[in-house]
Amino acid sequence: MSTHASGSGGAQTATAAVAAAIERHLTVATAESLTAGLLAATLANTPGASGMLQGGVVAYQNSVKADVLGVPAHLLAAVGSVDGGVAEAMADGARRACGSDVGISTTGVAGPEPHDGKAVGTVFIGVATPTSVSAFEYRFSGDRQAIREQACEAAMVRLLAALSDVGYRS
Repeated sequence: MSTHASGSGGAQTATAAVAAAIERHLTVATAESLTAGLLAATLANTPGASGMLQGGVVAYQNSVKADVLGVPAHLLAAVGSVDGGVAEAMADGARRACGSDVGISTTGVAGPEPHDGKAVGTVFIGVATPTSVSAFEYRFSGDRQAIREQACEAAMVRLLAALSDVGYRS
């Protein structure tokens, strides 16, 4: 588990992610609960993003996670929305819904109260590629905005790593 993400590095990491996607001819889609569009907006604020960002889904409610992204309702009922399996399904759902090479998702608890039995600061980032789906758990601290910003930066770092691993589209 990582406990650190630098808020000031967000723009630099986004710039690197956009460049990596364009260089490799890869497209990206987002699925965001916790960050509610912050991740897509950070990418879109980066020059060149139109060459790689397919779109995104803000899935704040479980009904949107299930109905739009295809997260299994039984999974949401069993574990709640803050879970690695949910993050994986969200990322894969965004990838499929937007027709992209890579999907990246965020789900977690920004506070001020725990949610679904998970502590404030618990965050899962999901990453889906054509060949794999994975989730990464984090524990962040601070107020709602700080946790959301740290989650966005962590997602950007995971996106950059995924883009480096996916390779070139044939």
